[in-house]
Amino acid sequence: MIVRHLKLDGINGSLVTLNGVKEAANEEIVELHLQDGTVRTGRVVKIDGEEVTVQVFEGTRGVSMENTATVFTGKPMEVALSPEILGRVFDGLGRPIDGLGPVYPVEKRDVNGSPINPVSREYPRNFIQTGISSIDALATLIRGQKLPIFSGSGMKHNELAVQIVRQSTIADGDDFAIVFAAMGVKNDVAHYFRSSFEEANVMNRVVMLLNLANDPIVERIMTPRVALTIAEYLAFTLHKHILVILTDMTSYAEALREFSSSKGEIPGRKGFPGYLYSDLASLYERAGMIRGVEGSVTQIPILTMPNDDITHPIPDLTGYITEGQIVLDRELDYKGVYPPVSVLPSLSRLMKDGIGEGFTRADHSALSNQLLATYAKVQDAKALASVIGEDELSAEDKLLMKFGREFEARFLTQSFTENRSITETLDLGWELLSMLPRNMLDRVDDETLNEHYKPKA
Repeated sequence: MIVRHLKLDGINGSLVTLNGVKEAANEEIVELHLQDGTVRTGRVVKIDGEEVTVQVFEGTRGVSMENTATVFTGKPMEVALSPEILGRVFDGLGRPIDGLGPVYPVEKRDVNGSPINPVSREYPRNFIQTGISSIDALATLIRGQKLPIFSGSGMKHNELAVQIVRQSTIADGDDFAIVFAAMGVKNDVAHYFRSSFEEANVMNRVVMLLNLANDPIVERIMTPRVALTIAEYLAFTLHKHILVILTDMTSYAEALREFSSSKGEIPGRKGFPGYLYSDLASLYERAGMIRGVEGSVTQIPILTMPNDDITHPIPDLTGYITEGQIVLDRELDYKGVYPPVSVLPSLSRLMKDGIGEGFTRADHSALSNQLLATYAKVQDAKALASVIGEDELSAEDKLLMKFGREFEARFLTQSFTENRSITETLDLGWELLSMLPRNMLDRVDDETLNEHYKPKA
């Protein structure tokens, strides 16, 4: 029997409260029927005895305590799933906004997901080729991994996200697809994402979710959950390898802070709720592979660090949960380096298990170690040159300075349309190392050097 509650007991922003509600469930979906015939949707976010707080997706404008009948559906929020969702564009709640009609679902799933049994998880292996040298060679993305991109306001993380989508769909086979979720973006950015994928003819392998800056914050909070539910269906039911790109997780966390504040919860660091860590973990831990099931979910969350502060709670907690990070550097961005990946603080903790013979190439690990070690020495030489001047450096340090300039200009820098294969990337790395005398390459064994080191005359 459906019980209709004929009035509200309180309205606070997007939250409404009802008293005398029995047997409500957390995350339950609620329908609010207004006198003008419209129906709004909400979800239960707090239960205190028989007092229930509901967050209204569409906001409470036009809602009064006397003109609203509330129905508790007894179900959590679900998203319609079908093979036809590939190539479609949805809003942040999974409702079609591309004008192609509704999705006729094969099934519906709770957007909160079901956790993967740790015992049945398969260890991530095999790399995903992004076509970007600084990522593929030095912080390799592994299938089933969660590898965030730490950026800053105004930097080119949107362009990088589009480039990864375009190039990875070309390189990684017909069973590879993308779930792209944008949160809190402006209309022009949303249009840029959509038009870029259509122009590159990759839209048929992308599911897009667009939550705009003027959309309700509750929708922003649900967007990554809807995206990951779609990804899990495509991966573990349709057996595809799915890359989920979530941008911008800072918008998500700030929506969570606003929502927490409106509920009157005690704030933690910088006003964010104390459960921010567990909330982010509930999203990031939905990446992975299941033993005996073909398919995988790989995540690239993108977040802008407020004031470029990597110790801010959002990147700080993200770094604890995920398996490495790719850090974009503002100084490289000012120099015109694209993508401005700062390779020294960037790392992929699962890289060692998805590269080498059978995955990329046998010399990949040794080359990566040598490039990073040499570039670290370049930074020391730069620091010394800033004190005594480059002319006063030793011959070895001058060589390092020259190598650093070439590394940034040729290896880190590549155009937005340049898609380098892993072979081209590794060969370019050896070409740059061949600028240096053999005795300076101390991270590579003699057998590998004999095969790949070709000193310039």
